[in-house]
Amino acid sequence: MEPVISLTGVRAELGGQRVLHGVDLAVRPGEVVALLGANGSGKSTAVRAAVGQVPVSAGTLTLFGTPVRRFRDWARVGYVPQRSTAAGGVPATVREVVAAGRLARRGLRPLRRADHAAVDRALGLVGLADRAHDAVDALSGGQHQRVLIARALTAEPEALIMDEPLAGVDLASQRVLAGTLRTLVADGVAVLLVLHETGPLQPLIDRAVVLAHGRVERTVEHPAGLPESQACHPADAVEPSAESPLQTGIL
Repeated sequence: MEPVISLTGVRAELGGQRVLHGVDLAVRPGEVVALLGANGSGKSTAVRAAVGQVPVSAGTLTLFGTPVRRFRDWARVGYVPQRSTAAGGVPATVREVVAAGRLARRGLRPLRRADHAAVDRALGLVGLADRAHDAVDALSGGQHQRVLIARALTAEPEALIMDEPLAGVDLASQRVLAGTLRTLVADGVAVLLVLHETGPLQPLIDRAVVLAHGRVERTVEHPAGLPESQACHPADAVEPSAESPLQTGIL
């Protein structure tokens, strides 16, 4: 199968500093690929390049066979950034925030029955159907993350890219996420994850790509042997991309 996400010899710079030095990786339909490595290894820069937020200075990066600079069908890609809050400080219910994910398909047109059904399905997948009408501000950190994931899923993407989805998330929410990914992968969705720890997601990971200083250090197929609290390297400098602007929408 052709890769959904493909990076070949990708280099990228931020603020005049080289962050990625020829990264290769591919994610095919129904695969889960994890990017592992210490702070500053280039993980977040790689996924931000994959969604067009960081320009590629050399190499080839494609989504569904199209160079990312020319890719326009963003409804096919769900993106969950790191360190974000579900509503961005704006009073809203869980359902309102999740429904915003349909903008990738509907634009500003009123939601129809199919849109509401997609929202219901996304809420059910992340285990928040019973909290749909609650204020987002009343949720825990782990539930906030599940709202963001549900919002990305409402567009019914064929690829899901998540930057540190387990960071600051309680074990119960981690297990819900694992169940959600299991369902998506069974439907053929390609998943690219940035992780510090594999946790309950470990059994789902088909391939782990370990980055160090912007380079692929090694690739592990079916990494059952990796410890759940994978620590690949001692911490180093935080990469420039780590402090990304607050983002609350999907592409």
